[in-house]
Amino acid sequence: MFLSVFDMFKVGVGPSSSHTMGPMVAAARFLDTLRAAPFVAQGVRASLHGSLAFTGVGHATDRAVILGLAGFTPDIYDAVKAEAALADVKREKMVRPDGLAALSFDPETDLIFDYDAPLPGHANGMILMASDAQGDIILQETYYSIGGGFVVTDAELQGGNETASTPATPIPYPFHSAAEMLKMAQSSGKTIAQMKDANERAFQSPAEIDEGLARIWQVMSDCIDRGLATPGILPGGLNVRRRAHAINAALEAEKGMNLTAPHTINDRISVYAMAVNEENAAGGQVVTAPTNGAAGVVPATIRYWLDYVPGATRSRVGEFLLTASAIGGLVKHNASISGAECGCQAEVGSAAAMAAAGLAAVLGGTPEQVENAAEIALEHHLGMTCDPVKGLVQVPCIERNGLGAIKAVSAASLALRGDGQHLVPLDACIETMRQTGQDMSDKYKETALGGLAVNVPNC
Repeated sequence: MFLSVFDMFKVGVGPSSSHTMGPMVAAARFLDTLRAAPFVAQGVRASLHGSLAFTGVGHATDRAVILGLAGFTPDIYDAVKAEAALADVKREKMVRPDGLAALSFDPETDLIFDYDAPLPGHANGMILMASDAQGDIILQETYYSIGGGFVVTDAELQGGNETASTPATPIPYPFHSAAEMLKMAQSSGKTIAQMKDANERAFQSPAEIDEGLARIWQVMSDCIDRGLATPGILPGGLNVRRRAHAINAALEAEKGMNLTAPHTINDRISVYAMAVNEENAAGGQVVTAPTNGAAGVVPATIRYWLDYVPGATRSRVGEFLLTASAIGGLVKHNASISGAECGCQAEVGSAAAMAAAGLAAVLGGTPEQVENAAEIALEHHLGMTCDPVKGLVQVPCIERNGLGAIKAVSAASLALRGDGQHLVPLDACIETMRQTGQDMSDKYKETALGGLAVNVPNC
């Protein structure tokens, strides 16, 4: 198994990695297929299925598909250019991607929300089609957005492909489970981050790894800062107020007060995470960690460590991210990071496990303690549903990231109080999450058909 740290942490755009970034990536891949085709297409169409249909409007899936077909990609997304392109498409009923002739596309008729049975491969399915001058389909491809911005075709899904990353040489530490990871760490004498770094070097140079990790943290940190600085109302119709700005101002005003309660640090951890997820809900630039819906947990935990833990240094953020990505890769490979597949246990739960592992590592934990930290964090998210009110990544998602970060810090601290020996292995916890997600009603898996999504007035 090889999942690069840069597969797990991807710079993208909100509000959803599976419902916004994934469909945009799928559309970009379809354009590449058209560019390589021996014929000239005259038009394009798209149909959204399963969770992409039920919560697509709230997750901006329609916008993402339109922009993807117009040539936009999440990693270089420009909000101003995107708004102009959307207006052009709606007015002209055409998309004009680079390297192709103008293609007819009327969002009102050529973008279909199909609320019937989901496609067989995954809850997040979409079909992209190209047509000739008569409107007949001449090319069609099925894509699945499998969480965290990962996109596979139907053929790739059947073949078990998780990512396009392919190392140039075999990786030295190909662990497929936490048990294998710990065994390799023991035999090699290396930390989890060191093994992960060695695996990355089969794919890219040390300089590229360092530069990439620095960029990932910079985008995360900038996202926190923007969220803390920005008040207002989030888009989407729920009229949810941004709260991070006001909470942060209150926390700053309380600095130095003698009677501040110790538990106030939890508010600081939460507000970092909420700042990120408010930015995500507003369609801003975020890093999948491992998804957009859970994007606040890892950066909040890192910022807490840097700002409040003695001895913390930015030079070790890469170690944190490498450790976290190793845990995230295990969860994705053996279960899921998709809310539409396994509920929010797969998103915030996975993020908390990743953050707990990263924090335990930079606090000096052994590989066994790091694995224990991840297990504690994930175990106490088991069964968590994904029930976004009005299909928006706002309620309960924003606060849920704050509590996920608090759990991550607590899990790391508890694990470091022990010697790494514990009853429930991380592998068993991951498998339990997979089984729980499999048994969970579809109402509670990012369809907005159950839970808070139906019990809270959303207009």
